[in-house]
Amino acid sequence: MSSSKKNKDSKSNKSKVKIKSTDKASEQKIINDEPVEAAPKEKLSPIEDELAKWKNDYLYLKAEFENYKKQMIKERSELVKYGAERLILAILDILDIFDRSLETEVTPENVSDFVSGVRLTSEELTNTLARFGVSGINPKGQTFDPTLHEALSSEESHTVPPGHITQVFKRAYKLHDRVIRPAQVVVARKPSNNDSFKSEND
Repeated sequence: MSSSKKNKDSKSNKSKVKIKSTDKASEQKIINDEPVEAAPKEKLSPIEDELAKWKNDYLYLKAEFENYKKQMIKERSELVKYGAERLILAILDILDIFDRSLETEVTPENVSDFVSGVRLTSEELTNTLARFGVSGINPKGQTFDPTLHEALSSEESHTVPPGHITQVFKRAYKLHDRVIRPAQVVVARKPSNNDSFKSEND
C-alpha cells in the first residue's frame, strides 16, 4: 500500500472520530438540559438539528415560566400585605371623627350632644364594616352553638331555657359567610331543686 493511500485513510478515520465526538457532546448537553451550541450543518443530522431547536425552545419557555412564577408570587405577597388598604382608609376617616370628639370639652350642657355624637360615630363604623362584608351578631336569647359562640360560664335562670344564652360579653362577627370572631357568652342552666321550690312558692 502506498504512503499516500495510508495518509488518506488516516485522515478519513480522524474525521469520523471527530464527528462522533461532536455528536456525543451534543447528546450530553441535551441530556443535561443545557443549550446546544450551533454547529455546522454538515456535522449534525437533520434529526439532531431539529432536536436541538426544540430543546432550545423548551429552555426558553422554561425560563419564561420561572419569571412568571416569581412575578405571581410577588403580586400575591403584595396583595396579602396591602389588601386591607381600602378598609383601613375608611376606618381612618372614622378615627379622625373620634379624635375631634376627644378634643371637645364635655360639660353638663353638651354631654347629651357628645353622647349622641359618639353613638352616630359607632353607627358610621358599623356601616363602614358592612360595606366590606363584616356584620355583627348579637346572640342573646339564642341557643348556644359552639361554632358561633364561646361559653365563658353558665348560670341558673328562671327566664331563659337551659342551653340558651343569657348574657353577651362580645358579639360575634362574620366576614361574608365566615365567622371570624365567635361571641363570648354566658349560657343558662337548669335551676337547682331548691331554687325551683322557692320559685313555685313565690
